[in-house]
Amino acid sequence: MDRAIYTALGAANAALSRQAVTSNNLANVSTPGFRAQLMAWRAVPVDGPSIQTRTLVVGSTPYHDNAMGSINQTGRGLDVALPQDGWLAVQLADGSEAYTRDGNIEVDSEGQLRVRGFPLLGDGGPLTVPPQSQITFAPDGTITALGAGDEPTALAQVGRLKLVNAPIQALQNGDDGLFHSVANPGQPMPADLDMKVVPGAIESSNVSPVKAMVDMIATARSFDMQMKVISTVDDNAKNANQLLSTG
Repeated sequence: MDRAIYTALGAANAALSRQAVTSNNLANVSTPGFRAQLMAWRAVPVDGPSIQTRTLVVGSTPYHDNAMGSINQTGRGLDVALPQDGWLAVQLADGSEAYTRDGNIEVDSEGQLRVRGFPLLGDGGPLTVPPQSQITFAPDGTITALGAGDEPTALAQVGRLKLVNAPIQALQNGDDGLFHSVANPGQPMPADLDMKVVPGAIESSNVSPVKAMVDMIATARSFDMQMKVISTVDDNAKNANQLLSTG
């Protein structure tokens, strides 16, 4: 009977992990450029004083759904949409680089370009623009600024986005919601000078809210079923003990 308990316990634990991942995906359904996490499972032996004849299932999230989200025209000059394997580079607090597909760029009070609060990087470091200027992105990532009250001919180039071309398998999603290099953690990846962006547009999350809700319901039912199995096996064990004690 203990074999059934271990099997049901492993399935229940897997359901809890799957529910957490699905909930996180659903919570990011409106996050620009978000990639849905995918679960993977492996069997591991249960450590103990006896022979390792029991195994449990352990889940992890080494993969992401690489499907593109829909590209929506926003008309906002600070929005950019990236191609399939394109990434924006941002700077972390320790000076290292991380990468994101979130093209919703903001300008802080000091004129620094930021994405999700992190400084946006260009070819020469963090990007800054003149305060109160009108910013324009070119398809190659070049940034031009027009100062308040200046003539249209006074456009000035202030930098260029650092665009990285990397398959999602070469990156790992961190707890900060950003992606980091797997081969060289913390080390900058080379910029792709041939990459193009779509100005005035943004990529939506590739999470389907309907599918995520269906997965959450199915996972909850699976967890309930496994708990019923554990309860039934426990009751059977108690009944068996009673029969043996009376005998």
